[in-house]
Amino acid sequence: LDAGEHQQPQPLLDLDALNASEKENWVWKGAQILKAGGYKHALITLSRGGADAAVTREYDIAKREFIKDGFFIPEAKGSAAWIDENSIYVATDFGPGSMTASGYPRMVKRWRRGVPLEKAELVYEGLPTDMSVGAVYDDTEGFERGFVVRSLAFYRTEKFLVGKDGKLIRLDAPIDSETDVAREWLTVQLRSSWTVESGTYPPGALLAARFDDFLAGKRRFEALYLPARNSSLASYAWTRNHLVLNTLEDVKNRLFALTPGGDGWKREELRGAPEFSAVSFRPVDPEDSDEYFMEAGGFLAPPALYLGRIGELPEKLKEMPAFFDASGLEVGQHFARSKDGTLVPYFQVSPKNIELDGANPTLLSGYGGFEISQTPYYSGAVGLGWLAKGGVYVVANIRGGGEYGPAWHQAALKSNRHRAYEDFAAVASDLIERKVTSPARLGCRGGSNGGLLAGNMLTLY
Repeated sequence: LDAGEHQQPQPLLDLDALNASEKENWVWKGAQILKAGGYKHALITLSRGGADAAVTREYDIAKREFIKDGFFIPEAKGSAAWIDENSIYVATDFGPGSMTASGYPRMVKRWRRGVPLEKAELVYEGLPTDMSVGAVYDDTEGFERGFVVRSLAFYRTEKFLVGKDGKLIRLDAPIDSETDVAREWLTVQLRSSWTVESGTYPPGALLAARFDDFLAGKRRFEALYLPARNSSLASYAWTRNHLVLNTLEDVKNRLFALTPGGDGWKREELRGAPEFSAVSFRPVDPEDSDEYFMEAGGFLAPPALYLGRIGELPEKLKEMPAFFDASGLEVGQHFARSKDGTLVPYFQVSPKNIELDGANPTLLSGYGGFEISQTPYYSGAVGLGWLAKGGVYVVANIRGGGEYGPAWHQAALKSNRHRAYEDFAAVASDLIERKVTSPARLGCRGGSNGGLLAGNMLTLY
């Protein structure tokens, strides 16, 4: 959307019109806008019917049209990223032998305008046994640099800095960590313990060091976040002058702004989000501004978009419509003790002043995989089809997810997978012991990994 001050937003691309003219079923997969030259060109990625394989085409924003002889990447799984006006990084299907056994690119190339794609310059080539290979480019003024990312498997990656001579420099961090570089700072989020010059740090910690010092071989870090028994780091993002941490404390979001200075890092809580809501944070322009967008929504509150500035309370800009009357409902949090003694949190959405007589129809849901946290979310279907009819809705935060960091995820992997199911069963038992419901009035559901969970519950219990 193109929206100047006091102007109605104007569509830059109408997918319905495009589909009609091209007789296709394009689904939006994202866009990358080129900053150089005044934000005039974009790489737009579309897929047929929402498939994983996609087509990437160069788009002229001012003229509202695709560029006839611009960059065009045929349908394939892969990625692309602007370097400058006349070159991009591209990882795609370059022909036989160029894809991994997982079906993703294992080569990334620099493609210059006017050169055929098949003659693009090779930047890095992974192994067929890798999961995927890609590249990104940081166009921050004064800190321009490219990075190659080699994914060996889930949660196992290598990152390389593309040197000025084209040679790659591997960032020497644990292979299961997440590394990011922003301006002069390197951050490392750990999934396993790491001992360096400045000390030993636990899984879930977020560390920071000056990037140039790290490249020079120094290994002194400052711990910006250390996990506690009931907390984890959900995400983090930079504004121009601050690093914002989005933490989970017993599965409830809290935001903190960290500011680097001569005496270390100053810490300040960002307030303004409603209670029992899932909160996401996104900087407006991390290169030039300390403004941010915050999205917040919960079981009883539709998602809302806020605009804020570090140090000020955010202002609500817009809110999605409500699909059910939530005035007679409330959200609570409880803890169940699993078979091995672990306390497992769960959210309960129910009528206010609910009668604890064991007669309430209750729907219990869960996921428990891929380090994904089950935070509060708004569902019109659940609200209209279940809560508005007197049902109780419960979300179990079982192990395998990310609610308490990497350890919570790793506790239910492989030979310990049964712990996720025992956690779910413990929540079900707790609901019955608290007389919220009874076996005859308790059902469970799950989708994707949660569908496997539901199938295991049926089989085991």
